[in-house]
Amino acid sequence: MTKALEGVRVLDMTHVQSGPSATQLLAWLGADVVKLEAPSGDITRKQLRDLPNVDSLYFTMLNCNKRSITLNTKSERGKELLTELIRRSDVMVENFGPGAVDRMGFTWERIQEINPRIVYASIKGFGEGPYTNFKAYEVVAQAMGGSMSTTGFEDGPPLATGAQIGDSGTGIHAVAGILAALFQRENTGRGQRVNVAMQHAVLNLCRVKLRDQQRLAYGPLAEYPNEDFGDEVPRSGNASGGGQPGWAVKCAPGGPNDYVYVIVQPVGWQPLASLIGRPELVDDPEWATPEARLPKLDKMFQLIEEWSSTLPKWEVLERLNAHNIPCGPILSTQEIIEDESLVANEMVVQVEHPERGTFTTVGSPLKLSDSPVDVVTSPLLGEHNEEVYVGELGLGDEELRLLKTNGVI
Repeated sequence: MTKALEGVRVLDMTHVQSGPSATQLLAWLGADVVKLEAPSGDITRKQLRDLPNVDSLYFTMLNCNKRSITLNTKSERGKELLTELIRRSDVMVENFGPGAVDRMGFTWERIQEINPRIVYASIKGFGEGPYTNFKAYEVVAQAMGGSMSTTGFEDGPPLATGAQIGDSGTGIHAVAGILAALFQRENTGRGQRVNVAMQHAVLNLCRVKLRDQQRLAYGPLAEYPNEDFGDEVPRSGNASGGGQPGWAVKCAPGGPNDYVYVIVQPVGWQPLASLIGRPELVDDPEWATPEARLPKLDKMFQLIEEWSSTLPKWEVLERLNAHNIPCGPILSTQEIIEDESLVANEMVVQVEHPERGTFTTVGSPLKLSDSPVDVVTSPLLGEHNEEVYVGELGLGDEELRLLKTNGVI
């Protein structure tokens, strides 16, 4: 069966996480992703290693389904080979610091001359302006994109989220831009520039907080549990911040992840009140309507927690779902790895690596009926040098040997 992006060649000049997460998705969709690395390799091959002298999980989990070649792009022969690789590619992706590719001699104008049909995507920390040359990392993007100021509890410091919204979140935005540019190329015959900034991607994911910032001009935010409101959207703990109030309530035996997140809809109040042993609250005018409950959300969830804290979270989940009450258990990373449904849906997959053996990784969240994904291992450093340089670019075996001897690959 053909894949959605079969026939699309991606020149992957990315490293660390934001870029590799994007190109891995393209590979899962069927693109031929050729990861171009310096002869020393992507830095994450050696970062946070759990096994000595073996590619780290950091690298393997972000670079599945790709081919790897090495190239010193600072050398003259390296620049010639890069030119040929650009000429043969449909997409080029990079996430170097601002201006790094330009300084190699490959400006957007030069790249267009080499290949007018190429889609050239760049991931940077920030857009044009005072932040352009700031160094960007995951949590820096969270800090400057609106996430940290609105995450945490009112009386505590701003917090980072465990989800990699700055890196992998930006990678997903980049994929959207790349696919749109490829689609437009079908009509225009031209490639184009795609730019995505990490700060901008995080902001896009925080739009509801900007919604609430504007609503503050008209008074307190009733669906927030906070008592006091200033000029900025406050941190509101685990409140949903939406039209239906929600909170994480404790369960037995009281471990760090023994919680269930519960959302209280108007239609769910009657069965919920009965479940927690307070059926009299159904008709009590102080509790009967959403408007009556809104000023005392903390007390409402305290009552629910008095019930839930006596039961294991899976039993709480079963009882709430029996009444169609929206809820979900807080799953630990261990529980996620062992979750049978995630394994069955190929979201937690086992992959064989030639040096480290079997490792567990996240599967593709994009499920296409005519383009199924088979997650295969990340490449070893330079594993496909001969395949690409000799088999596809037509170099001789002797030149390949000299390129390696001279440090070009």
